[in-house]
Amino acid sequence: MEDSQLLDAVERFVQGQMTPEELVQFEQLRKSNPEIDQFVVEHSLFLAQLNDFGDRKQFRSALHNIHNNLLDTGAINPQVPKAKVVDLFKKYRRVWAVAASIAGIIAITVSGLVAYFTPNTTPQIEQLRREVSRLNTQTKILTKEVRDSSNKITRVPQNEIYKFGGTGFLIDAKGYLVTNAHVVKDAKTIIVLSKGQEYKAVLVRSDLERDLAILKIEDNDFKPFSSLPYGFRKTGADLGEQIFTLGFPRDEIVYGEGYMSASTGLNGDTMSCQITVAANPGNSGGPVFNKNGEVVGILSTRQLQAQGFVFAVTAKNIFKSLEDLKKDTTYQNIKINTISSVKGLERPQQIKKIEDCVFLVRTYQ
Repeated sequence: MEDSQLLDAVERFVQGQMTPEELVQFEQLRKSNPEIDQFVVEHSLFLAQLNDFGDRKQFRSALHNIHNNLLDTGAINPQVPKAKVVDLFKKYRRVWAVAASIAGIIAITVSGLVAYFTPNTTPQIEQLRREVSRLNTQTKILTKEVRDSSNKITRVPQNEIYKFGGTGFLIDAKGYLVTNAHVVKDAKTIIVLSKGQEYKAVLVRSDLERDLAILKIEDNDFKPFSSLPYGFRKTGADLGEQIFTLGFPRDEIVYGEGYMSASTGLNGDTMSCQITVAANPGNSGGPVFNKNGEVVGILSTRQLQAQGFVFAVTAKNIFKSLEDLKKDTTYQNIKINTISSVKGLERPQQIKKIEDCVFLVRTYQ
């Protein structure tokens, strides 16, 4: 089949314009010819990305028109900056809320004490004493929450600035994570987040050759997991095998799916492989899973913008980097799980069990 005929057939297949007989013949052709099957998948993804780009462009244009209309009518004033106030409120609203609660309790306690010194019957006085005692206990608990919240807010020293964001995930249930070395390069402070909870982490090994870094969560608030739901597969994924990713291109976890498109990376690099999946620098360090929930690679997007491709460091390099780390006896107890407990589950159930083990990584200088 010539290229023009193949392209025409794929177009009609994707758009659902084939007759039932043509559809049966084309499906048989895909099964017998992996190259044609891969071309169909790539072309479908390409068309989907074009449609998505068009939708985003149309949406941005609509927003731009709305914004201009609001400016013309005087409904908004662009010279009144309120973003900083909103950010400060969001950052400290938990502390303010707890502090307000304590102030309210103190007011109630003072009122109770005033009532205590006024003439009352004995049963009422005893009831008031018990109420004051209960409120004092509650005040101590809330005071501790304020102190803990303040400590979490000040994990990052005030003289350090945000540098870079990426993704990391647990390789050991006790709090050891892996990410890309370029994500944490030259960082003075490393903070990892899961579902809004911040933890302080330290770098224990940086493997620049493999672009891998191993971190350790050192934070009293972190509670080790009993076990990890996913395993690690040394042999990687096969060409054309379906894969999915979890990462933080923004402040919430994002799911992506695709397939293994090349067994080597850029210029035949055997430490990495090429995958077809949507990604950006915030996905750096994120896990790449096969359908069984086994880690087969780690997204590495340091060359994404320059080359236009997505690469992943193969999972076997985690084992090699960990072997080097274990030469230091301090880390002899780190163990990598090779068995996936989410094998056979539907994808949404797999994600629910895995996502708590994937962290947003923020570095500061």
